[in-house]
Parts: sequence; C-alpha cells; structure tokens
Amino acid sequence: MLSDDLIARLLTFRTERDWEQFHTPKNLAVAISVEAGELLEQFQWTVDTRPARPTDDGLARIGDEIADVAILLTYLAHDLGIDIDVAVNAKLARNAQRYPVDKSRGTAVKYDRL
Repeated sequence: MLSDDLIARLLTFRTERDWEQFHTPKNLAVAISVEAGELLEQFQWTVDTRPARPTDDGLARIGDEIADVAILLTYLAHDLGIDIDVAVNAKLARNAQRYPVDKSRGTAVKYDRL
C-alpha cells in the first residue's frame, strides 16, 4: 500500500514523539474508526441521486481524512506484524471465490445470499 520509505518516515515521526505508548491495538482501532467517521462527515448531507464532484477544498479535506485513516492503519498493521499487501491479496482471493462474476455482477447482495 504505502512505500517502505513512507512507512519508515511514519514510524520515525511516531518514535520521535514517543507516541508508541499510546498506540495500543485497541486505541489505534478506535482512532481508525473516528477518522473514518470524519471521512464520512465530508459526504454528510450530500444528495445520493447524482453525486457532484467535491470542490478543490472538499477534495483536500477528503484527502486529509483518507491520509489519517491510512496512517493509523499502517501503524496498526506494523505493530501487529501484518503485511497489508499480503492481507489485501488474501482477502481479494477469498472475495473472488465468494463473489463469482456470473452471480455477483451488478448486484450488491452479500455472498451468502447469491
């Protein structure tokens, strides 16, 4: 997901501030949820029928919230020894089995109801 260099910079940033002490798996998971809520807030009260492209300022705020989620997720994965690329590839393979194209194309039905 993120480059090794960027991950190293994130870890250095955290270490320099002695924030590891606050970054328990539970606290990071909670923080991810909070930041995901802040991302969702950027879309609150928008019309669902035909979403308009956000303004440049809106895109900047959305980018900031996506970055917050990515940073916290990177810390959590690092601290738990989870390689995000490996986890995503494994999940994609499972989802390909759960959602075969011929049954799932064009539908939002969960795999257990296909």
